[in-house]
Amino acid sequence: MVDFMEYASSGSIEVIVGPMYAGKSEELIRRITRAQIAGLRVIALKPKLDDRYSINHIISHNGKQKDCVVVSSVAEIEALIATEDFDVLAIDEVQFLEEDVISVCQRVADMGKRVICSGLDMDFRAEPFANVAHLVAIAESVTKLTAICMTCKKPATRTQRLVNGEPAKYTDPIILVGAKESYEARCRSCHKVKR
Repeated sequence: MVDFMEYASSGSIEVIVGPMYAGKSEELIRRITRAQIAGLRVIALKPKLDDRYSINHIISHNGKQKDCVVVSSVAEIEALIATEDFDVLAIDEVQFLEEDVISVCQRVADMGKRVICSGLDMDFRAEPFANVAHLVAIAESVTKLTAICMTCKKPATRTQRLVNGEPAKYTDPIILVGAKESYEARCRSCHKVKR
């Protein structure tokens, strides 16, 4: 885990990645809570596209939650950070935002502030989300979490999309917001995509 005090004067980007059900949002909530306990001002955000459990909360699959601002675009993040006084910018489900989120995170960190992003590092085809891969490359700290494979019970690093109980086709749309009815955590061996 990163020690925020190491980066307090120079700013930092922290990225939390992994497949679905790995605890990414739960870890983000934990870091937000610790920052708030320390008296830091936190702006917590999530994309409007993520409406699975709540409209205006970051919610983990196990029910932990934190109030947040819902944004439809990176432009809305820009407007918010221009008017708010804050120490920490926290973004959940960062893979759903445009690539411009990278430059926003970079600029906020260059302002001496802490940026924490969480999201899927790979899509259901096991291919990287470009904006998340870029954030991982420029981050001071990266936490890669694993889940448990729903097939063999070994560590899972991938997200399996299911359509009527069968693996999705490679040509299916990349973004499909869902939870247990559509997705499972899988290991490399058990992960399947129909070609």
